[in-house]
Amino acid sequence: MRKIILSVLGLLLIVGAFFGAKAIIASKKNFRPKAEKVVKTVFTEVVKNGTVPIVVPANGNLRAKRRVELYSEVQGVFKGGSKLFKTGTAFRKGETIIRIDAAEYAASVQSAKSNLYNQLTSIMPDLRLDYPDIFPKWEAYLNGFDLAESTPELPEMVSEKEKFFISGRGILTSYYNVKNLEQRLSKYRIAAPFNGVLTEALVTEGTLVRAGQKLGEFINTDVYELEVAVSKTYSDMLKVGEAVELTSLDSEKTYTGKVVRINANIDQATQTIQAFIEVKDNSLKEGMYLEANLDAKEEPNAIEIDRNLLLESNQIFVVRDSILDLIDVRPVYFSDKKVVIKEVPDGTTIMAKPLIGAYTGMAVKIYEEKTTDTQGS
Repeated sequence: MRKIILSVLGLLLIVGAFFGAKAIIASKKNFRPKAEKVVKTVFTEVVKNGTVPIVVPANGNLRAKRRVELYSEVQGVFKGGSKLFKTGTAFRKGETIIRIDAAEYAASVQSAKSNLYNQLTSIMPDLRLDYPDIFPKWEAYLNGFDLAESTPELPEMVSEKEKFFISGRGILTSYYNVKNLEQRLSKYRIAAPFNGVLTEALVTEGTLVRAGQKLGEFINTDVYELEVAVSKTYSDMLKVGEAVELTSLDSEKTYTGKVVRINANIDQATQTIQAFIEVKDNSLKEGMYLEANLDAKEEPNAIEIDRNLLLESNQIFVVRDSILDLIDVRPVYFSDKKVVIKEVPDGTTIMAKPLIGAYTGMAVKIYEEKTTDTQGS
């Protein structure tokens, strides 16, 4: 009897547990959170077309506009002058930069001049007797002949008889020989062609200088030129005389220059054109690196935006009733970070900053900058 009672109780317990579990399961509610639609915020701006200046960036190193490489045309020992032949030495126009010992050569010049003087003296009696009308002219020339000075130019010969007589006596040959020697004697002294500074000195006092040897380099420090390479795309836009803004590498100082020359030849390797910008400033130095912004042209009815806002299909995103859409545009100029585009209607709200995952038809919210008024006591 006991076993029967225990069996019945076990059966009732199992049935009760089954229905109890079923009731618990039925009473459990499944809460599923409702997915909220996320609306991203975008930065926008309203288009107002205007005139956009197209600025072409370029860079290069300064070089003196006026420079002279000094070479010797004669041979001799380099003699010291009033100023040392050292880099950084300044010379004024006409001052002697280099003087080469010409004592031996000068003696041969004096000998030739003396020979010419003797020839002129020997013809004077014949001129007095045969050509009394031209005698005073040649007598005055002979009286003004100074062996210590440069040989004066021969008197003008007006008649054929006079030319034949003077030439027949060898006067013309001797005269031009002397002038040639004097011309070469002047090459023993190199004078400064303009005010400037010696930037390279390859010889020192006492050095034996040979003909054709480079002696140094001399520049004018008043005016410099910046040579820049500009893409051939803008060759028609550049104009001589245009003002150019120049900045130094550290961007601490700005200079103003102007385009003075534009090369007509295109570099075949780089497809660029050389433009030369003239700039004047006392703080400039040879070799200084400068960056230039060339005002190539002005593009009317255009706007400028970041390059990363322009899609490869030449389209940009606009916002219409809080929905993103695409419109076609026409880019006219690309720089490193910006692009100038046209054919965007005035009043169009365009996306001002890139949005990751943006697509046509995407719902967005326009960012509105909040202003906080602060009152002070």
